[in-house]
Amino acid sequence: MSETVKVKELVDKLSLDVLTGDSKSLERLIKTGDISRPGLELTGYFNYYSHDRLQLFGNKEITFAERMIPEERLMVMRRMCSEDTPAFIVSRGLVPPKEMIQAASEYNIPVLGSPIATSRLLGELSSFLNGSLAPRTSVHGVLVDVYGLGVLIQGDSGIGKSETALELVKRGHRLIADDRVDVYQQDELTLVGEPPKILQHLIEIRGVGIIDVMDLFGASAVRGSMPVQLVVYLENWEKGKKYDRLGSANTFVEIAEVKIPQVKIPVKTGRNVAIIIEVAAMNFRAKSMGYDATKTFESRLTNLIEENSEKG
Repeated sequence: MSETVKVKELVDKLSLDVLTGDSKSLERLIKTGDISRPGLELTGYFNYYSHDRLQLFGNKEITFAERMIPEERLMVMRRMCSEDTPAFIVSRGLVPPKEMIQAASEYNIPVLGSPIATSRLLGELSSFLNGSLAPRTSVHGVLVDVYGLGVLIQGDSGIGKSETALELVKRGHRLIADDRVDVYQQDELTLVGEPPKILQHLIEIRGVGIIDVMDLFGASAVRGSMPVQLVVYLENWEKGKKYDRLGSANTFVEIAEVKIPQVKIPVKTGRNVAIIIEVAAMNFRAKSMGYDATKTFESRLTNLIEENSEKG
């Protein structure tokens, strides 16, 4: 579980320019996804200064700093530097004040730059950090991208989850993770799944062993992460057990405090589970767009009953 992010990882991920700082400064740790835009601090108000956050300077902050006298600007910049300040970031390709460079160099804090607009850069920084710093939970199952929908396949051990995933990959879909899926809550409604590094691109098939999906099927057959939007639970077919035939039962499963719609599919000889999962994914997408075949059938059935009642 990742609890920190190195500044170097941020630089590589967002293609930031290193305006000043050495390799040691890029090893500084970021421990929070919150970003600070130091407006009040530039006026000398440091009572609630969040020194452990990335300090983002946009056009407003740079313009305000330029109106300060050099001595005052250097004093403020030095006060903004602390042992746990990860980095200063300047957006819009703006030139940082030389006092910022001087103060940051004294504390060995990197100054980074980006040509991106401040609000957009803020969003990208927050998205990356919140995802990287979010607590991870491992769940058993196989995560596959089916028609752009993140489908988590779960079920009892040996029921054929990995084999089904392999069939889906052969049919043009993409594998995210096999056997163990690391999930984290991106927001209150979104759960994201990704593979553990040791299992990335790998899938285990009983009798064959471990295979590298990217090596066998190409880069288009795998994906690094995916929001989990549908859970498909595979269960052994039991004679006499009643199964939902209309699709009217709306069931959910809670994973990492996020409720995910669940579909249960009975497995028995002769059923092509991969095709059924494809149809389940397409049907789920159709429902999310407002078309529900179950409601259409129920409406037709009601109309037919009414017509027969009138004739009787």
